[in-house]
Amino acid sequence: MSTQGGSVLERVRGLVREVAKFGAVGGLGVLVNLGVFNLIRSTTDLQVVRASVMATIVAIATNYLGFRYFAYRDRAQSGRTREMALFAGFSVIGLVIENGVLYTATYGFGWDGPLASNVFKFIGIGTATVFRFWSYRTWVFKALPPVAPPVAAEPVPGPEPEPANN
Repeated sequence: MSTQGGSVLERVRGLVREVAKFGAVGGLGVLVNLGVFNLIRSTTDLQVVRASVMATIVAIATNYLGFRYFAYRDRAQSGRTREMALFAGFSVIGLVIENGVLYTATYGFGWDGPLASNVFKFIGIGTATVFRFWSYRTWVFKALPPVAPPVAAEPVPGPEPEPANN
C-alpha cells in the first residue's frame, strides 16, 4: 500500500508535522496580530477595521519569516521573487477574509465593543487561516518531489567464460 510519496501512514505523519509547524508559526502570528490590534485600538482613534488591517499586515510579515525559515524550510527555495509575490497575493486574500468578518460584525450588526471586536477578529483570523494553509502549501511553499531511493546497479553482462579443459 505504498504511494508515490510514501505509505499512507508516512504521508499522514508528514501532514501532521506540517500542520503543527504551520500552527506554531500561525499561533505566534495570532498573538502579534491581536497584540498590535489592541495596542493600536488603545492608543489611537483609528477605526476598528483600519487598526485590524494594520495589525494583519504586521502579522503577515512576521508569518512569512516563520513559514520560510521554520515551517517550510525544507521546501523549494528557488524563485524567491515568485514565492514572495504569491505569498503577498494569498495573504491579501486572507486579509480581506479576516477583516471582512470584522467589518460585517462591526458595521453590519453594530457589534463594535472591545470584546466583540476581539472575538470577531479572532473568528476572522480562524476563517482566513484555513484558506492560507491551503494556498501556502499548494502554491507558495511547494513540496519538493519525493526522492526516489537509489536503484542498485544491475551487473553488466560480459563475455561468457571459456569452459575449462582438463
